[in-house]
Amino acid sequence: MSRNSSKLNSVFYAASYHPIQAGSIDGTDVLPHDNAVYRAHLCSSAGLYDPFGDPKAVGDPYCTLFVGRLSHFTSEDTLRKAMSKYGRVKNLRLVRHIVTGASRGYAFVEYETEREMRRAYKDAHHSFIDDSEIIVDYNRQQLMPGWIPRRLGGGLGGKKESGQLRFGGRERPFRAPLRPIPLDDLKRLGIPPPPEGRYMSRSEVPSPPRRGQGLLDKEEGSHRSSRNREAHTHKKNSKEREDRMHGRSPEDVLDHSYYRGSEEEHRHDRRRHKDKEFSNRKSSMELEEKYHYRSSVEKEEAVRSSLDGEDRSHKRSSIDDDERVKKRSKRSSSEREDHKERDFSDREERHHKSRSRDERERSYKHDKHRERSHQREGKRSISREYASNY
Repeated sequence: MSRNSSKLNSVFYAASYHPIQAGSIDGTDVLPHDNAVYRAHLCSSAGLYDPFGDPKAVGDPYCTLFVGRLSHFTSEDTLRKAMSKYGRVKNLRLVRHIVTGASRGYAFVEYETEREMRRAYKDAHHSFIDDSEIIVDYNRQQLMPGWIPRRLGGGLGGKKESGQLRFGGRERPFRAPLRPIPLDDLKRLGIPPPPEGRYMSRSEVPSPPRRGQGLLDKEEGSHRSSRNREAHTHKKNSKEREDRMHGRSPEDVLDHSYYRGSEEEHRHDRRRHKDKEFSNRKSSMELEEKYHYRSSVEKEEAVRSSLDGEDRSHKRSSIDDDERVKKRSKRSSSEREDHKERDFSDREERHHKSRSRDERERSYKHDKHRERSHQREGKRSISREYASNY
């Protein structure tokens, strides 16, 4: 009974934001219980809200605090003076109404360091400014995944009178699940399930998110660790080789009995070691010289072959260009001749057509003239007949 009762009295906080989960008291709801939650769910699923789209939200989010429930009479100077008790304030923005200019009751305070922000996060919560009890939280707009603000139906907190309470934040954390957790439904809707074994008491202060180690820092750390390992293994191997050369055993190294030998043997060993190092260096220098000589010879041969190939390709390209020019000239001459023949034939056809038209017109005029003359002669003969009768 004690375990169950302690679990029922414990609470947990949301690491990521989901509107339907924030609308339930234990984080196990699968349906929105009011229109505001439904609207926030639509905005989050459609991606209509951009947390980085506010141009006024400047500064380091890990050093920024959200201060809520401020008095409408609190000014920037009063708020700066009150929040400077916990550290050096770098930037302060009191949110005001865009039309009237009145305070909206919340602000964002940026400190110089993350340490000062955490101190204010711990000590300034439920303090009083201008006879108003304030709440302090970290910058969830930029640091909490999936955040939807209160004006779109999301947010955390709310007043009891409105009936639109939101849970999972610092002021109203989630309670332990009051009924069996529908894990399948939560997984289908993309809602994070309640935590297991991470419940806290109400007296404990939830820690804000810390600045994560970047990829570059991780790569540098891995490179440093690999270098340290290589140096350590190199030293270990060199020590083992020296022990083998000098005939040391681990028991001799521990007992320090080896260092009681004569000075002549030590000197002889040192000379032998120096001679070997000198011979190794000499051989390495010779190998490097041979390698450089071979590489220079190979480079010269490659340059020569590339130059020969370029000359050949240049010659081939020049020959191909000459052939193309000749072909173009031949084509152009043949095209000119064809064009001349076509022009001559077109001219002859036009001349023939014009002559045929003139001849037709002349024959037509001649025929008309003959008809008119015949008509005149007929009229004259008729008039002569009428005159003889009378």
